[in-house]
Amino acid sequence: MQEETARSAIDTFISAFNASDDTYVTSLLSQALTSDVVLWGPLGRSEGIEAVERFVLDIRRHPAGTGTMVRSSAVDMPHDWARYRWVFTTPDDGPRLAGTDVVHLRRDLIDQIIVFAGESEPPVRGEGGPGPC
Repeated sequence: MQEETARSAIDTFISAFNASDDTYVTSLLSQALTSDVVLWGPLGRSEGIEAVERFVLDIRRHPAGTGTMVRSSAVDMPHDWARYRWVFTTPDDGPRLAGTDVVHLRRDLIDQIIVFAGESEPPVRGEGGPGPC
């Protein structure tokens, strides 16, 4: 049951990236996040739905065009923490990013988001990938 609640909050959060219009972003985030949510992202720590909204809107306004964010894994949830993988793809074979988010839930809403983002290409042998060089 708790995993279903987490999955719902996570999927609502992700849907904010794919909203048909920027005006829907705040409403979607308010359904998924606590008002005092903490975002640990690529540019550091920020607090509040407004900060997460700026983060989402910045990604929605990617220079390569409006992209699509999808959850690319199941939600794994030990206790109040959950993690999932995601992929962000821009149009016309533009940049593609993938990563893992770790979120903490409080009262069925996300109150912390830790974003681990990177290229979606696997590492080249000898550059941290598995196997001998």
